[in-house]
Amino acid sequence: MWIFENGVIKPSADYNEQSKQYDENDTHRKQSKRYVITKKGIALLTSLCIIIAGFAGYGGASIAMNKSGGNTSSGLTASQMSTLDLARATGSDLTINEIIALNADAVVEIRTEAVSTDPWMRQYVKQGAGSGVIVDSDGYIATNSHVINGAKKISVVLKSGKEYTAKLIGQDKDTDLAVIKIDAGNLKAAVYGSSKKLQVGDLAVAIGNPLGRLGGTATAGIISALDRELNIEGSEMTLLQTDAAINPGNSGGGLFNQNGELIGIVVAKSTGSDVEGLGFAIPTNTAMPVIEQIIDNGYVKGRPSAGITFVDLTSVRNALIYGVPSTGIYVQTIDSDNAKAAGFKEGDMIYSVEDKKIESASDVSEAFSKYKVGDKVKVKIVRNNSVQTLTLTISERMS
Repeated sequence: MWIFENGVIKPSADYNEQSKQYDENDTHRKQSKRYVITKKGIALLTSLCIIIAGFAGYGGASIAMNKSGGNTSSGLTASQMSTLDLARATGSDLTINEIIALNADAVVEIRTEAVSTDPWMRQYVKQGAGSGVIVDSDGYIATNSHVINGAKKISVVLKSGKEYTAKLIGQDKDTDLAVIKIDAGNLKAAVYGSSKKLQVGDLAVAIGNPLGRLGGTATAGIISALDRELNIEGSEMTLLQTDAAINPGNSGGGLFNQNGELIGIVVAKSTGSDVEGLGFAIPTNTAMPVIEQIIDNGYVKGRPSAGITFVDLTSVRNALIYGVPSTGIYVQTIDSDNAKAAGFKEGDMIYSVEDKKIESASDVSEAFSKYKVGDKVKVKIVRNNSVQTLTLTISERMS
């Protein structure tokens, strides 16, 4: 007997034993015809086996689909499910092609230029890239705060290839959202959807500018989880999770549901050699009120601020570069009248905020996040080798 195993046709374990018995008990058949299987015959037999197996697999899958009414959860294996249309599998009324066609013009490429300083205090232009979503036909574009933060020049490229210089309307670092504007009209704007109506397993289509040079790239997957709480750059954020492919440069791009509606602003992905399919987006129910306030006011009202820009010199290297006597968190600029009135000066080292000792940049954010606009806070600073206590009235953040 011949068997097909690991891509090789070979005799079964009992083949030699059967041949021996045949010769001993039936010697009178030695004169009968003998059939020899040639290499050509083996190849033909192999091809026939593969064809039969293919038809059997197709028939089995068809029977399973007919019995389940096309429901992919009714006994299909993972390999069979991978061949099915994702939009149909998730119950979408639109195909993925249709969702992309509805929104491709509403997603833009963003390119930035910022001035940075190297360890030898030499300045150079640093280029960055991200994505954005047109939220108003008059040229307002939503993106991430981290995409445009510190940029001296912001450029926007539409799907048509036309490029514009954009101006920053405002940003909110708590939600990592920003709005920029280009001087253009009659643009295709995304249609908002409700992120509260989402369920795990719903179709998700991401459109963005991965790697900063592949604008208009679309990827598809599902909503993997709702209400994921993550700490990003010191801010606690509640995000949507998707397995649609997300890469650097996708930040600020759109995540769309099965109806082609915008349900998230892409913000982050998990990376690592053993990490796959972990992308995150800011839900529209969180993002849109912030975006609308930035468009209307230039900032989000009611956000508390110390009115001071701090610089992190907790590493010996940074302390040496700036020439300070000890490591710590220092006042870099005074940004509000309240901070000036409290007596802060550039170069002050922050020792504590009320009873919270400051040892890192995250300590500063955590300490001031507890207070509301108008609260008075005692801040201990080190100036000229002496500790002083200043009383700061919390300001409203204007940017």
